[in-house]
Amino acid sequence: MSSTSDHSVWRAPDFPGYRQFVQLDGEASEGDSGRLSVEGIVARGSGSGFTFEGGGDLETVSVAFETWGTLDADRSNAILVLHALTGDSHATGPAGPGHLTPGWWSDMIGPGAALDTGRYFVVCPNVLGGCQGTTGPGTLAGDGRPYGSRFPLITIRDQVRIEAALADALGIARWAAVVGGSMGGMRALEWAVGYPERAERVVVLATGAYATADQIALASLQIRTIRNDPYFAGGDYYTAGRRPVDGLSVARGIGQYSYRNHAELEQRFGRQAQAAEEPLQGGRFAIESYLEHHGAKLAQRFDANSYIVLSEALNLHDVGRGRGGVAAALRGVTAQMTVVGIASDRLYPLQLQEELVGLLPASTHFEVIDSAFGHDGFLLESIPIAQILRYALDSSS
Repeated sequence: MSSTSDHSVWRAPDFPGYRQFVQLDGEASEGDSGRLSVEGIVARGSGSGFTFEGGGDLETVSVAFETWGTLDADRSNAILVLHALTGDSHATGPAGPGHLTPGWWSDMIGPGAALDTGRYFVVCPNVLGGCQGTTGPGTLAGDGRPYGSRFPLITIRDQVRIEAALADALGIARWAAVVGGSMGGMRALEWAVGYPERAERVVVLATGAYATADQIALASLQIRTIRNDPYFAGGDYYTAGRRPVDGLSVARGIGQYSYRNHAELEQRFGRQAQAAEEPLQGGRFAIESYLEHHGAKLAQRFDANSYIVLSEALNLHDVGRGRGGVAAALRGVTAQMTVVGIASDRLYPLQLQEELVGLLPASTHFEVIDSAFGHDGFLLESIPIAQILRYALDSSS
């Protein structure tokens, strides 16, 4: 079943779709903020490259991003939207050339929507380590070969440093809001802790201040599954003619199981057989077919190495690392905070958001969404999430 073609990695000169690009060669020097050019490409920075928490480095980073709305003259109306593990910069808009899937948060972004593009300039970048335009393992290195196994270990904090460098390139000194769910919520929280002067409001959905043992266990099993695929080739499969599709598909199935709720899966599938198949005769249960379907879908649009790199970043998430612990780190937050939990979330259970709220400033606004969808509720519960975003953006500091 492993594929002989590579549909998963966006790589120049592929058609860009709605993507714009910034080439970064280091954090901006003092007073050196860029301006988005007509072509959407700028190069700004110290020229010293990026050295990451794990000790690895990259000389340059290309960031793919999309924007909606108009940036005010004083650049004060910008909102940063941060995607989850397998998302990308295409937060809203149709599928089409350059974009295999429609926007993952289309109900939230647009004229008159919660993130109103008639009022705000909305920016969504593809994350460092991803596979849809931003530098990741599938990107060609200076020697003309994909980074593959040579791509450095990165953390959530490293990803946010790149997002801050993007903001510098766009000339945005302070975001009106930073919004994210799941892995995007980790990055939004890291913005609040690491760049308190650069985010007026921060909305964190379905995440916690650190990775738990339960989350690390699930991610580690997914990583092992990919690495054990016979076509993984130590991470250097790009020129081998085959990709580790099976390993990635099973990893996604493990993830999909954790994203949904026990009660929902029981109600939807129970012990039903898949169509005319008979499990007693080697056929599949409906839940097996469901997980295989989601795995196969992801394997056609995502890169296995990126899945590993980003999963490792999830496991390393800890806002308290090097800051005196989680409580000390969260005490320094000055942004107007909104924390959102999903009542049925078993991957990032409600107690993690409750802990966050208990450690953040007393003005933090806390909302719980009663959803049957488990962790995926942060993507699927459009009506309550829109209401929460409107409140967060309109309320006074």
